[in-house]
Amino acid sequence: MALRGATRVTHFLSLKTSHHFYLITNSIHTENNFLNPQNPKTESKPDTQFPNTHSLSVNRNEIINKLITMFTKKLQNSEELRVYGDRLTTDIVETVLKSFKNWKFAYDFFLWAKAQDRYKHNCYTYNTMASILSESRQTGVLKTLLIDMVNSKCLMSPGALGFLIRCLGNQGLVDEALYIFDEVQKMGLTVVNTYSYNCLLEVLAKSNKVELVEMKLEEMRNSGLGSDKFTLTPVLQAYCNSRRFEEALSVFNQIRDNGWVDEHILAILVVSVSKWGEIDKAFELIEKMEMLNTSLNEKTMCLLVHGFVKQSRIDKAVQLFDKMRKSGCSLDLKLYSVLIDGLCKKKELNKALDLYVEMKNTGILADVVIVKNLISAYCVEGDFVTSAKLVEESVQEFELDAGVLLFNALLEGLANRGMVNKAFSLIQFMMGVECEGEADTDSMFKITKKVVPSADSFRIVIDCLCRNQKLDLALRLFADMGHLGYQGNLLIYNNLISELCNLDRLEEGTDLLKKMKESGLKPTHFTHNCIFGCLCRREDVSTALVLVREMRACGHQPWIKHSSMLVKKLCKNGKSVEACNFLNGMVQEGFLPDIVAYTAAIDGLFKLREVDKAMELFQDISSRGYQPDLVAYNIILSGLCKFGKVLEAEEFLNNMLLKGLLPSVVTYNIMIDGFCKINEIGQALIFLKRMIDGTIEPTIVTYTTLIDGLCSTGKHDEALVLWEEMEKKGCIPNRIAYMALISGLCKCNKADIGLDYFHEMEEKEMKPDVFVYVSLINGFASNGEFLSAFEILKEMLQKETFPGKSDKYYPILIEAVQKLSEDASTSSEIKNLIIKGCVPDICTNSGSGGNTIDESP
Repeated sequence: MALRGATRVTHFLSLKTSHHFYLITNSIHTENNFLNPQNPKTESKPDTQFPNTHSLSVNRNEIINKLITMFTKKLQNSEELRVYGDRLTTDIVETVLKSFKNWKFAYDFFLWAKAQDRYKHNCYTYNTMASILSESRQTGVLKTLLIDMVNSKCLMSPGALGFLIRCLGNQGLVDEALYIFDEVQKMGLTVVNTYSYNCLLEVLAKSNKVELVEMKLEEMRNSGLGSDKFTLTPVLQAYCNSRRFEEALSVFNQIRDNGWVDEHILAILVVSVSKWGEIDKAFELIEKMEMLNTSLNEKTMCLLVHGFVKQSRIDKAVQLFDKMRKSGCSLDLKLYSVLIDGLCKKKELNKALDLYVEMKNTGILADVVIVKNLISAYCVEGDFVTSAKLVEESVQEFELDAGVLLFNALLEGLANRGMVNKAFSLIQFMMGVECEGEADTDSMFKITKKVVPSADSFRIVIDCLCRNQKLDLALRLFADMGHLGYQGNLLIYNNLISELCNLDRLEEGTDLLKKMKESGLKPTHFTHNCIFGCLCRREDVSTALVLVREMRACGHQPWIKHSSMLVKKLCKNGKSVEACNFLNGMVQEGFLPDIVAYTAAIDGLFKLREVDKAMELFQDISSRGYQPDLVAYNIILSGLCKFGKVLEAEEFLNNMLLKGLLPSVVTYNIMIDGFCKINEIGQALIFLKRMIDGTIEPTIVTYTTLIDGLCSTGKHDEALVLWEEMEKKGCIPNRIAYMALISGLCKCNKADIGLDYFHEMEEKEMKPDVFVYVSLINGFASNGEFLSAFEILKEMLQKETFPGKSDKYYPILIEAVQKLSEDASTSSEIKNLIIKGCVPDICTNSGSGGNTIDESP
């Protein structure tokens, strides 16, 4: 039995049990006392079957090799297997299981062995199978094995239980680990010890089950088992993972008081604090450790440097790096790289460069990425001299493919700073072409070694030229690229085609698209939409639809913004029918236009007075599943009201409300204006009330419309009341509101009140239109107040010329002037104005207008 125990120690150590030898030894003693040497199922009988040691070894090896061969090659013979089945031992089964490279072979053999009459698996064969399944990530089979193990009432040593718990934990089977731990104790199949609990605590801690860790720790202590270093380590880990710093510190103090602190425990605490973002606290812990003559290992310090940089604490990362340097740690390329990159991001470029020089002096070969990052960082700061110097010094050290990355970093820097000419000169230098324009690159950057540009080099410069409105230069560089044997990539073609289309050079864009296809590159949705957008801007409906057909074949979707823009342009130019035909064409090609495009088409039809077609289109899109928005409904309402179909508009509005759309201030203003235009002022005021009740504040447009409507129906008193109400509510009248009120009052024969508001308007430095003067002149003249009318006429002529015959107010003004010329008080003054040419000769009614009054002597 002592030999069996020794074998188990070797077995556990080979499976990477990380605990100290005294714990394993404790498990061995428990096992030796626990197993019953008289039980034939738990102990093989070598002495009765094999007469001496030599024959024992030969027969054992023969059986093992034969079983491995038979189960690997699936050459099982039932008669022969039965013979070997009678001679099985747990030691042979363990050895055979470990020899299989395929878990399925191992499991088939395990099940076969289990079925043998004279054999029974023990905890070690179960653990061996569990280990194989765990390493192969066969969690389902592993769970089945657990159930079988419990049902077989297999006795387990504390060490074997701990090992099984770890196998389960490696596959994240935490619940199963808890189950087997509790179940074997309940069934009396084991007596757990500290090691068993330690393994369970470790699994729970790695799974962040801090509450279960606390519960099992308390259970362990209540059972009389003492805790050790390997008990408290997972507890510390669990508290750290849960960001419970106070509890973690308390556990650490217990570990320290017992003298158990080692590098692993320190690493857990410091790394966790660092991950919490408490960089200063982590660094403080490192310094306290130094005071206690305890230090972290090299691996942990490297991990912390990376973590500090990631947390944007490059200052602490550099300090820790200095400690590593002074303590003689091995400083590698990765460590220098992360620090240099971090310093570059913090714009501490001189420190980054010093670190780079130090790295090279220590004999570490530079990585092209480090140099590229340095070059890019200096370019961002506009220091192209240092960038170029880095290129010149470093390009000698790398292969050509790596060297071009450095040049590209410099090109990218120049392009991003808008230094177009220098970027162009640099790529010419790379191509071996004599530079044009500015001083050549050799004198500009002091670069002597040329590197052949890559396709990416051309992309950078071509993109830069396109962004800076130097398309012709970009096209020339693209041609040079082809002459040198380079083929443009997708990005280059897309940049050039996009810029050509933006500048309405569509024919060149389509030619480039053709070359792109001939080169074997397939256009992307971006490529096609560049062309499509240009066609839409040109209002070329037929060609746009041809391209849409091609896009459908390629699986590309036309951009909504382009199709909507085309419809809007067509409608704006009175081509609403063409817009509708385009929308129908899009639908036939399988693309559903946006509601915005349809709304624009409906609006265009209304402007063409095609009311029925507009309504038909609206009903059509509604039946096809579109959900018209409030903008679409407002356009319909506005169109109906403009053509006097206000009652139809009101019915349409009610349908809108039933569909859950809430009217906006624009909706109410449309309806109020519609009712005012048909002189249904009462209905307009009802809508004003509905508007206010709906918590929508009337705007200056609302009040202006109603005031004009009230005056048009002779209700000037109500108009003035509404004006005062408007001002009380803080709605400040604008120029249009004043003109509407003045004109409306004149219609109601209240030109004198209108004149007061006219003066108020002038005091606010608002310039009235000609029709306001005409309204006042005509209003006073109609009331027989000729002197007042003449004063207004004179003021108008000082600021405006007399309206021409084509002006709609011309007849009204001429009629008023006629009255003034017939009145004795103003007739002579009118004749003088006619003589001066300020007013047309009303006797002959000739002339297109008059001159402005010149008041100079």
